[in-house]
Amino acid sequence: MRDLVRRTTAATPPDRDRALDALRALAILGVVLGHWLVTALVADSGTLRVESPLGRLPAFTPVSWVFQTLAVFFLVGGYVAARGHAAARARGEGHGRWVAGRLGRLFRPVGPLLVVWLVASGAMLACGVPWRTVHALGRLVLSPLWFLLVLAALTAATPLVARVHPLWPFAVVLHVDVVRFGLGGPDAIGWLNLPAGWLVPYCLGAFLARRGPLAPAAARILLLCGAAATGLLVAFAGYPGSMVGVPGAPVSNLNPPTLAAVTFGLAQCGGALLLLGPLRRALRRPAAWTAVALLNLCAMTVFLWHQTAMIAVTAGGLLATDLLGRGPLTGLHTVPDAPDWILARLGWLPLFAVALLLCGAVFHAYERGAGRLTAPAAPVRRPDPRTEARRA
Repeated sequence: MRDLVRRTTAATPPDRDRALDALRALAILGVVLGHWLVTALVADSGTLRVESPLGRLPAFTPVSWVFQTLAVFFLVGGYVAARGHAAARARGEGHGRWVAGRLGRLFRPVGPLLVVWLVASGAMLACGVPWRTVHALGRLVLSPLWFLLVLAALTAATPLVARVHPLWPFAVVLHVDVVRFGLGGPDAIGWLNLPAGWLVPYCLGAFLARRGPLAPAAARILLLCGAAATGLLVAFAGYPGSMVGVPGAPVSNLNPPTLAAVTFGLAQCGGALLLLGPLRRALRRPAAWTAVALLNLCAMTVFLWHQTAMIAVTAGGLLATDLLGRGPLTGLHTVPDAPDWILARLGWLPLFAVALLLCGAVFHAYERGAGRLTAPAAPVRRPDPRTEARRA
């Protein structure tokens, strides 16, 4: 372990902003833990169906406020992409080559996931598993891929959107929701918010890369105003309290994003910016930085395979109960309609994590390539702001 810490520290450029890596790691962990806590695979008459404790236990709703961290990921993504593109231009690297490199790292790990689940789906159907179960599992695994498509589109458009003020896409979201909810417009118009809603934190990150860090007072205002706006929208404008989708709910704050999701995301961004200083101080410790660096090395693998890990544990538990003649296991196969389900689910999380580690051991090589598994990838060095100002 000490050797790993030394090698990781030695491979880290001195000008790397470790706090950004920490925010990205926290965002990924938030998504993973959020999905594991609010997704239930219920065994019912030989099939598995997806339910959420948020639909049956309203008091559990604040969990979605803690673990819905996508806005932070887009904030960091916009900042890093804007910095990286500016540095690539300074090196004389063309936009096409830069985009190809970024998207290659983004989508390379997707191929093995699709192949595995194509084979698994065929095998399940051949063994007589009901189509309803296969469809539910496949949708659970593949639905998060929308995130990659949006991030890829924003990354490719970085030279254009990097100079867009975050208020412009925010205005789009506001007007779309006014038409959709206030004027009775068609629900389909809400899909305009899919790019616009995530453009808000992405453009905010690019804005900070271009203009410099936000003052702590401004970050506090962003946090407080975003939180207050979200509270008002939920309390008086009819928006759902949950910041993630709930199966069967008439309106989702996330699919597509609503104004409440965007204001909530801005509050999260304000909080994340306030954390930068404490994170920088904490990550001076080599051991803490090594943990963050290693998680960032396998961030896409973790994101892509965490649902598969949960499904593997659930399916394994179901087979075990069938062999032993026992009933469904609480927190794993039962309806999430009581507090004891939540307590039991917390007990299953370590097993989900072990299954995810096994998936990572098998498939991580597709994310970074063999030979790059033991040291964090060196980032593009940030350009000197004074040089950028002279160029502008």
